[in-house]
Amino acid sequence: MATKTLPFLLTLLFLLQFHSSVGQNAVRAGYWFPGSGFPVSSINSTLFTHLFCAFADLDPQTNRVVISSANQGQFSTFTRTVQQKNPSVKTLLSIGGGSADEAAFARMASQASSRKSFIDSSINLARSNNFHGLDLDWEYPSTTSQMTNLGLLLAEWRVAVAIESRRTGNATLLLSAAVFRSSDYYTIDYPVRSISNSLDWINVMAYDFYGPGWSNVTGPPAALYNPGKTLSGDYGITSWIQAGVAANKIVLGFPFYGWAWTLANANNNGFFAPTVGPAISNDGDIGYAQINNFIAQNGARVLYNSTFVSNYCYSGTTWIGYDDRQSISTKVTYAKNRGLLGYFAWHVGADDNWALSQQAASTWGA
Repeated sequence: MATKTLPFLLTLLFLLQFHSSVGQNAVRAGYWFPGSGFPVSSINSTLFTHLFCAFADLDPQTNRVVISSANQGQFSTFTRTVQQKNPSVKTLLSIGGGSADEAAFARMASQASSRKSFIDSSINLARSNNFHGLDLDWEYPSTTSQMTNLGLLLAEWRVAVAIESRRTGNATLLLSAAVFRSSDYYTIDYPVRSISNSLDWINVMAYDFYGPGWSNVTGPPAALYNPGKTLSGDYGITSWIQAGVAANKIVLGFPFYGWAWTLANANNNGFFAPTVGPAISNDGDIGYAQINNFIAQNGARVLYNSTFVSNYCYSGTTWIGYDDRQSISTKVTYAKNRGLLGYFAWHVGADDNWALSQQAASTWGA
């Protein structure tokens, strides 16, 4: 049934000309989440065209999208708050996230009725909380059937937001999705045709290539290039374009945080040096502002590597890989030169007095 349903939905989309992403303005975006402890009112929204409020949850019993009671207050006022500094900024409610239950998303997407519950509730939540769009962060569909069902979900979502817009007269909700670094998830291909026809853009998570939880050597966490290896932003972006997603529907992601390792030998302190685990925090995760504090307090040596387009610093046996202003600027220039729709950052609360956000915006050309 699914193999027949998806082509029908995609044809319907084309015939009704529901999709209107042609001419979509550039995306200069950032994610915010309440766990950062960073107040929504402190976001400098003038530096962004789009802001993502993360995350709404999937109720595994009802397959409805819900906002937790703890987050309801901040989420309901998110748009109004960020528009006080930038009335033109667009907001999207992001659903899921890296800590969400993958199995629950797979079950929801496997049946038409549960997909409908997800879709209808997401639209209602977006409207009732004054968001301009919705963002799916399902990490990650991991089988061929799950990818097929993702394609169905996206196509049905697009039809539903178009119908809702025509029925109410409201502007059509934006639809985006955060996706894996490349167009296949460890050989399982994404439903590229449905993605192209259904979403306004995809957010390619071109980071977390190396980290102390899964790498026993240091490495560039968000390398733009990585000669001879597939762990790079350029490889991922190229794979999406070669798979059939137009460059102007792709948004390049980069991190406002880094990963800290403990070196096995303080004298072996370059990329791919042996390590004995994380440093500074339990998992090694460290925000950009914290990185700058570490550098200042420890007199750490700071280096930029143009081969990988990545920064790192070290002091003693503590080694941190991250993006600084130079690597961010190079990545934004790359996105422009490749004709991408824009860039996004995870997450705005980790920036240091808006240094990276300002660098990205000025490089793109506000």
